[in-house]
Amino acid sequence: MKKTIKDFELKSKTVIIRCDLNVPMTDGIITDDTRIRSSLRTIKYAINASAKVVLLSHLGKVKKEEDKKDNSLYPVSIKLSEYLNQPVLFSRETSGIKLKDKVRNLKEKEVLLIENTRFEDLNGEKESKCDLELSKYWASLGDIFINDAYGSCHRKHASIVGIPKYLPSGVGFLVEKELRKIDSILNSKAHPFIVILGGKKVEDKITLIEKLLEKCDKLLIGGAMSFTFLKALGYNIGSSIIANEHLSFCTKILKKYPQKILLPKDFKVSKDNINVEVKDIENFSDEDVGYDIGPKTIKAFEKELKTAKRVIINGPMGLFEDKRFSDGTKQVFKILEKNKIKTLVGGGDTASAANKLGYSSSFYHISTGGGATLKYIEDGKLIGIEEVDNEG
Repeated sequence: MKKTIKDFELKSKTVIIRCDLNVPMTDGIITDDTRIRSSLRTIKYAINASAKVVLLSHLGKVKKEEDKKDNSLYPVSIKLSEYLNQPVLFSRETSGIKLKDKVRNLKEKEVLLIENTRFEDLNGEKESKCDLELSKYWASLGDIFINDAYGSCHRKHASIVGIPKYLPSGVGFLVEKELRKIDSILNSKAHPFIVILGGKKVEDKITLIEKLLEKCDKLLIGGAMSFTFLKALGYNIGSSIIANEHLSFCTKILKKYPQKILLPKDFKVSKDNINVEVKDIENFSDEDVGYDIGPKTIKAFEKELKTAKRVIINGPMGLFEDKRFSDGTKQVFKILEKNKIKTLVGGGDTASAANKLGYSSSFYHISTGGGATLKYIEDGKLIGIEEVDNEG
């Protein structure tokens, strides 16, 4: 077992908490603050324990200087101030003497949010490549390191795996909760165990598919990734998204698990993205593009799910952001909710879909980290958590 924030005496200590505050923003306005709210319990615990609190997080991708403008954490500091009901100090600097002075001047119960850790990537990718000196510098700012950035725990970054090499460390309440919930689904003996996979990319889920097929009773595949599997079976998929380089993998898996895999029978399609119709997969023309699973597929999925005892769903069933193509994802959520199936929603786009379509409180667990959850299911561990101190 890993140490947690509860294992430390925090009073008067400078506690560095790595959060995942990577929230979506449009023109500096936060459009979904789920990740901020998910971080509050750990931050409040440190404040109530009279710690001096220093927060680290990344936001977006920072590849060039102009990326800094749209990826500042300053709006997050304002939102945090509202939730914590106290001012959250903000440092524009991510390293250097000025930042060190700001941390040194912190009083008990005060909170300082440091600017986007990925700003350090503009100087030789120091954050993303886990630069040793940057890791040591950030560690020098505090007395204790707490990793509560579940959504980034699969990344070998300085602020994730570098800092705990030099400080006493533990995990926060969010990381603790995520692992407990996922383990509860994975380690359960309840069957049928059904996995639903969607989204676009087959390549991101190859290892996941192989691991889960060894454990699950049925794999239901929807979304754009289903077209590579359907092409492997010889269907004309029109102009739909396909990963030609992974056709051989799909062919191999379909031959190995013919009774376990269920693919869509029909789709909502469009040739021009204006006119939409429902077509069976057998009737696709060369110009058709599939954007969502159709009613026959939803019915077939429902038949399998009615008896399910536990479900993992990762990836939407269609282009849910467009109302015309959101029904497949929505109906699958509805089936899971109606049958009260113990369901793990695997973060990322799937969590966004659950929130947008009105199912944010319908399931056993909606993960805050898509990539981290996939990696944890694949490997049974996460590099960021491995670096944290063990109990005893």
